[in-house]
Amino acid sequence: MTFEQPQTLRKIAEIIGARFIGDENFPVFGTNEIHMVREGDIVFVNHPKYYDKALNSNATIILIDKEVECPKGKALLVSDDPFRDFNKINTYFTKISNFKENLDDAIVGEGTFIHPSVVIGNGVRIGKNCHIFPNVVIGDRTEIGDNVVIQSGTIIGGDAFYYRKLNGNFDRLISVGNVLIENNVEIGNLCTIDRGVTASTIIGEGSILDNQIQIGHDTVIGKRCLIASQTGIAGCCVIEDEVTMWGQVGVASGLKIEKGTILLAQVGVNRNLEKGTYFGPIAEDFRGYLKKEVKLRNLK
Repeated sequence: MTFEQPQTLRKIAEIIGARFIGDENFPVFGTNEIHMVREGDIVFVNHPKYYDKALNSNATIILIDKEVECPKGKALLVSDDPFRDFNKINTYFTKISNFKENLDDAIVGEGTFIHPSVVIGNGVRIGKNCHIFPNVVIGDRTEIGDNVVIQSGTIIGGDAFYYRKLNGNFDRLISVGNVLIENNVEIGNLCTIDRGVTASTIIGEGSILDNQIQIGHDTVIGKRCLIASQTGIAGCCVIEDEVTMWGQVGVASGLKIEKGTILLAQVGVNRNLEKGTYFGPIAEDFRGYLKKEVKLRNLK
């Protein structure tokens, strides 16, 4: 998330009631998760296992639960609960309405048809010549390009599935990002695309999604991808251009699949994949699999 105007280290510390280490006028431009941070961003860390990763990331402000040596050119915000305070920062700068308030401020392009049963959140932008079918839900801050088709029952921009265990219960990291759907995308019936935690979940230009597909938060689907029914892609994945996924593929979080890859039905992806064709519950090169089958048959 990028703030509308740059903030100072002192201002952020005052918002969350934390101590700061660094120049009180140190510039703060926004917040982000560890895998997406940029210079000027705040990232949070609340476990010693991840201190080094956060301190050495591109983030220049680290929201941390223990005072440590501050790297040169960076600043610290020391908090007794960085997870809680990351939520405080994000919700201070981003209004969360969750359909309780309708500002009726959507911008809709010429030639777009939206069925009367569609529910649209605040700050939504929809391009030209789109067709939005009945009972679609479009969450706050969603951006939709031109010539996009979204079929019935699809939900765009739900909360990320991102929790921590706290006192025996689950505590949510509040999602203040959005969904960005580029031009010429088609999305089938009953799909769910979660918004980013602090950035965007992206569906690239010309991609086609079948029915009943789940896309997790902050995942980036490239251009001209083809994704078949009942596929589930976890959060923070990068699916490069022209990837094909057949039915019931499952992709674990934070993975990258190279351009032009083909995943056959029911493939399970638990690691980054180079370009190829894959098969099986733990993605296996399909040609290699066929060669093994031939060898086994020749042994009989």
